[in-house]
Amino acid sequence: MTTVEPLGAVRERVLAALRGDIIAGRLRPGDRLVERELADRFGVSRVPVREAIRALVGEGFVAFETPRRTVVRRLTRTDVRELFELREALEVYAAGLAAERAGRDELAALEELLDRAAKATAGGDGEAIADANTRFHDGILALAGNGLLVEVMQPVDGRLRWLTRRNEEWRQLLGEHRELYAAIASGDAGRARAQALAHVRANYRLTVRQLFGETG
Repeated sequence: MTTVEPLGAVRERVLAALRGDIIAGRLRPGDRLVERELADRFGVSRVPVREAIRALVGEGFVAFETPRRTVVRRLTRTDVRELFELREALEVYAAGLAAERAGRDELAALEELLDRAAKATAGGDGEAIADANTRFHDGILALAGNGLLVEVMQPVDGRLRWLTRRNEEWRQLLGEHRELYAAIASGDAGRARAQALAHVRANYRLTVRQLFGETG
């Protein structure tokens, strides 16, 4: 007996795949999303594709240029500035909480994530580096021990990852993460916040330079 995949599950599968393609850069700003082509690609009807596209619009990844033309969103300087302002506020706060609350086992798990990032960086595998670095930041957020903070981050998390994956200064990034880990492991909340702030602002300057050819 053939099992029919529920429409909601199909929508979520298509949504996750398209979101992943945008974050990874396989779909680039300005690229058009055509329902018929995407339905053929995923082997589904146009209904879940249409719903997935609408969800991506709500998440800030996609925009309607006209009623019939949907494209991957082109981020403006204001978009980037506002996203990094939010990242600065939340990640700096999370780093301070992590320094205050992380125990030995939690710190060991975070260090393991950092080791994974180091191995990926040494191998020069961009996808593995991005994944390891994302897990490292997720680890810090988990160490903060604040569920509401995670909920607040969730609506913009994908867009932040979309931006941070543009950072290909991998060795510099690894060094910044090592310094951030050391600050958190020290148990000094002020030091952890200062290091997180420096890290976010350095990433902002790099992102602005890459996107717009200018410093932030």
